[in-house]
Amino acid sequence: MASETSVDYNRTKELKEFDETKAGIKGLVDSGIVSIPKMFIRPAEELVEELNPSQTNTEVPIIDLSNIQDSSRRKQIVDEVRFASEEWGFFQVINHGIPLTVLDDMIEGVRKFNEQDLELKKELYTRDPTKKVRFSSNFDLYASQTADWRDTLTFFFLDFDPDPNEMPEVCREPTLEYIKYMRKLGETLFELLSEALGLQADHLGSMGCAKGCSISCHYYPACPQPELTLGVRKHVDPGLLTLLLQNDIGGLQVLHEGQWFDVPPIRGALVVNIGDLLQIISNDKLKSVEHRATANHVGPRISVPCFFLGHASILDKPFGPIKELTSEANPPKYKEVLLREHIGRFLSSSLDKKPLIEYYKL
Repeated sequence: MASETSVDYNRTKELKEFDETKAGIKGLVDSGIVSIPKMFIRPAEELVEELNPSQTNTEVPIIDLSNIQDSSRRKQIVDEVRFASEEWGFFQVINHGIPLTVLDDMIEGVRKFNEQDLELKKELYTRDPTKKVRFSSNFDLYASQTADWRDTLTFFFLDFDPDPNEMPEVCREPTLEYIKYMRKLGETLFELLSEALGLQADHLGSMGCAKGCSISCHYYPACPQPELTLGVRKHVDPGLLTLLLQNDIGGLQVLHEGQWFDVPPIRGALVVNIGDLLQIISNDKLKSVEHRATANHVGPRISVPCFFLGHASILDKPFGPIKELTSEANPPKYKEVLLREHIGRFLSSSLDKKPLIEYYKL
């Protein structure tokens, strides 16, 4: 397929045939392909840009959360969170209190789900965004310019605790445990971010920021031509905050000062990044930045982001710059947006399209 000319290439047909297998990227790899289908190949102008390699001599900030209850230590952590969130929009946290077994079991659960009998996975394969548990490859498959090299199992829960009966048995227990710990760590991080903004520790929490989270379990199989595609295209996260677990295969990169920087896996660490909504309510104090994941010759790479998008109880609540962070000298940079409208716009869009935050700028 990759060798077809543009004259006889029918992209829609190729997408449909791929989608109808319900086998995802892993299905392609299991079929024994040695070259990737054209639908995954990036535009020539993008591939030329890759001749400028990513930077590895500067590290994304790593923040140690140990002894966080000690007042002087907490102040230091808040300062580090402020710097990382303002300058990078990304950081890694260590000594966060989540047992290593919880993280390892989550990674293993994702691997088991993807490597189980295909017929069991097909039962959950859907493009219906109203399904709280769904398996698919590329949520924006038919809207994107280029497909990404990953399969995804999504747990989309904004309104209540997950119903265990809706979850695949093969990864049910580790996922429930992972969600429990993610919510707890999310509460801590929103406290630190509140303090970093000069607000009371409970400010973001009282807005409902720490309630309601969704989990995406990404599975990136080994790719025969990783230089031609990406695990996920460059994008920003639409929500408030993202916490991400990744296994020992790298690929995550963050755009900083016009260059791509690797975010190397650290055993037991979690990656944290600011989302669009947090940039909006902080009135540009905190930065939501572009990031991506490369494809690899080896695999699978597994990552499990937890997205804090807000709770169902605040779907019709307007989100705008926090009044305490605006003044005559620093007026609001964004208009208010309803959470329901924002999430709906993301789910019906594509990663290739105009960043959502641009819609709300004054």
